[in-house]
Amino acid sequence: MSKATTSGDGGDDIVTVNFKATESFLEEIDATWQGRGFNSRSEFIRYTLRDAVEFPTFDRDELIALLTAEEDIREGRTMSAEEARERFGTDGDE
Repeated sequence: MSKATTSGDGGDDIVTVNFKATESFLEEIDATWQGRGFNSRSEFIRYTLRDAVEFPTFDRDELIALLTAEEDIREGRTMSAEEARERFGTDGDE
């Protein structure tokens, strides 16, 4: 990693990061950033990485729980809101 001489938002130094990608993947990246109105490939990659860090997607355990819930629904292993209120002792006004 080499430090750039410019500063980014918030006073952080900007650093150059190199990574390897296949040509076909790079073509997909280029088509995506150009099609979405970004000014450059770097701007698109920074935006995408920042978004991934600030708003991470489901982790493996959450995906497994979601799939289990979907299976429960398909198999009829669900209860109504009224049944849930009775089972967990809530009155629904909360």
